[in-house]
Amino acid sequence: MTDFEQKCINTIRMLAVDAVQKANSGHPGLPMGGAPMAYVLWTRFLKHNPADPKWIDRDRFVLSAGHGSMLLYALLYLTGYDLPLDEIKRFRQWGSLTPGHPEHGPTPGVETTTGPLGQGFANGVGMAIAERFLAATFNTADGAVMDHYTYAIVSDGDLMEGVAAEAASLAGHLKLGKLIYLYDDNLISLDGSTEMAFTEDVAGRFAAYGWQVLRVEDGNDLDAIESAIKEAQADAEHPSLIMVRTVIGYGSPNKAGTAAAHGAALGPDEVKATKDNLGWPQEPAFLVPDDVLAHFREAVERGKAAQASWQAVVDAWAAANPDRAATWQQMVSGELPAGWDADLPVFPTDKPVATRNASSKVINALAAHLPGLIGGAADLDSSTKTYINSDEDFQAGQYHNRNLRFGVREHAMGGIVNGMSAHGGVIPYTATFAVFSDYMRPSIRLAALSEFRPIFVFTHDSIGLGEDGPTHQPIEQIMSLRLIPHLDVIRPADANETAAAWRCAIQNTDHPTVLMFTRQNIPVLDPSLGMAEGVDRGAYVLADGPGGKADVILIGTGSEVHIALDAQKLLAEKGVATRVVSMPSWERFARQPQSYRDSVLPPAITARVAVEAGVTLGWQKWVGDRGVVVGVDRFGASAPYKEIYQHFGLTPERVADEALALLERA
Repeated sequence: MTDFEQKCINTIRMLAVDAVQKANSGHPGLPMGGAPMAYVLWTRFLKHNPADPKWIDRDRFVLSAGHGSMLLYALLYLTGYDLPLDEIKRFRQWGSLTPGHPEHGPTPGVETTTGPLGQGFANGVGMAIAERFLAATFNTADGAVMDHYTYAIVSDGDLMEGVAAEAASLAGHLKLGKLIYLYDDNLISLDGSTEMAFTEDVAGRFAAYGWQVLRVEDGNDLDAIESAIKEAQADAEHPSLIMVRTVIGYGSPNKAGTAAAHGAALGPDEVKATKDNLGWPQEPAFLVPDDVLAHFREAVERGKAAQASWQAVVDAWAAANPDRAATWQQMVSGELPAGWDADLPVFPTDKPVATRNASSKVINALAAHLPGLIGGAADLDSSTKTYINSDEDFQAGQYHNRNLRFGVREHAMGGIVNGMSAHGGVIPYTATFAVFSDYMRPSIRLAALSEFRPIFVFTHDSIGLGEDGPTHQPIEQIMSLRLIPHLDVIRPADANETAAAWRCAIQNTDHPTVLMFTRQNIPVLDPSLGMAEGVDRGAYVLADGPGGKADVILIGTGSEVHIALDAQKLLAEKGVATRVVSMPSWERFARQPQSYRDSVLPPAITARVAVEAGVTLGWQKWVGDRGVVVGVDRFGASAPYKEIYQHFGLTPERVADEALALLERA
């Protein structure tokens, strides 16, 4: 390492130290120990353009160990992204572009939201999958329009998490050779030495997953790091884990190599001692020497040249492949092609249809017009009905296919499609049973926080799945998903609402969507009842009393809408005028103007009964203080679904009786 390279690396270190110290909060240890490997990657390998952070063929860099966020912020500032030094000085402060953990969106150059450990690891696998799919779909002998690496820095904590294990296993199976992770192997976690809980053979585990495992014994040996990355790039058959032995808090005389450097500011005395130890000026804080900044800022011209060279290839390729180029442009822009929803099926009312089966027909109709629609299930395609029939499986060497086999890996499945969405060019979806949404909830939450657009399909959405029993019957899951901000949960009432729900999900370009479908067959509603607009608006009047008059409102979602419709008939026999409202999506309805919401749920009609095969908590938002909720506030049971509904009181008679009791109390 030359003196100048040491100066550059110490600049990264001290920016992190000063920022954490000023905030009196943060994690200085990882940036101090990991700065050399980050320096090598960003100055010698990473293909990126700070002037265009969204260049589609850039290399992706994920800081999976998001607690070390100042490492990433320092690199972004130094290499010329639109992240001023003043934002570094406002680390972890209100409204800054340098939050405590990296967040996708506000900070240019941050590829994905990390912090919950293991999520970035899984995101990177998704990015690598998207790259391989787009490369296999579009690259020709005339040129490669998609050809980049996905890099990450991962930590001990990342590798302890199950989500990373799931994702690593799938990445090895798929032979994602353009996936290269640098492991900050510093032997320290937050509470102390990793020997307390993490003594496994990491190299052996990853080799068993099908990864190439490389070692760098000295994390300050720049040439060894460079050689390892080159060796990783040379292996097209295996993802690579480069184990870099680092010293957490490197340079701190009293805290280096200890947990004390992990998650707290060094303190004024130790900051002074560290600067003395590294030969760094005490003042000013946030010092960036001019020659160091000039060196890092070479990334701007280098990035512009790389993108210009790529654009020349794209232009020549497009001239030789105009039809393919038009599809490429549409997919990478994120725009929907004209007529994308022209062939959505309209379902007749002659026989009941499970909404999971209706969804299958919709997916295949969409796939014919949306070449970027790609996804799969957690080993449940035969049950979730989410297979694209025109394609085969996405496998090693068959990267052009659109059916992903995630295996029984729900948590990683969520993280992977987040990475695919972050990459761009694709519309990813997942599928599993609704009860197993709990296994992937952290990934769903991060999709919403990051404003990614994956579509999460959950079938077997209630006790209506029947004999599999309470372990597989979701009770609290639907309501708990509704608690996540910036997430649309749509539970359609029939096959035609299902088609409308998929239309909404495809059009959601800045937030994710959950689609909830039934296992059991349910009646199909008359398609002339306005499902498309009604689902889009979240709720609508499905059936009204004579002349539009209503004494009571029945609100339902999913399969329980039909219970409300049957209850309406019972109430009509007793002379009670009843409105039935289908409310497939609380979130979409809540976004409507107050005037529309009042037209569906008139404030003057306070007698309201909601019915849903799930927990009742929360429905008071729509039924009000006087209203009643018919639901399920206990675990389910194993029996044929019609018997379960009867025993749990999810019947038209119960709903009608509750409505009559409300009117009697009025």
